[in-house]
Amino acid sequence: MKKKVAEVMRYRSELLTRIAAQREQMTEIGSEWQAPLALAERGVAAVTFLRRRHPLLVAGMVALFVMRRRGVTGLVAGVWGIWKGYRSLASLSARLLAKD
Repeated sequence: MKKKVAEVMRYRSELLTRIAAQREQMTEIGSEWQAPLALAERGVAAVTFLRRRHPLLVAGMVALFVMRRRGVTGLVAGVWGIWKGYRSLASLSARLLAKD
């Protein structure tokens, strides 16, 4: 029995040593990622601020990006698709609500 307890205690000691080494590695990895994650967090905060305070500015920027990528035709096609989707969803919801 003592031999088994000694073996378990030795294994526990090895595990604790490995845990300490892994904890050290995680600290190093965390310090490497701290600056990039802080930058990403600031970017998300800026986008959230603009979306809440200036939605037309964000919509304009998206429209310019789409126009630059697809041209005016792509922008018109996108708006037309959104409009058709909205109308389809509106008629579907009206039919579903009328059944109740």
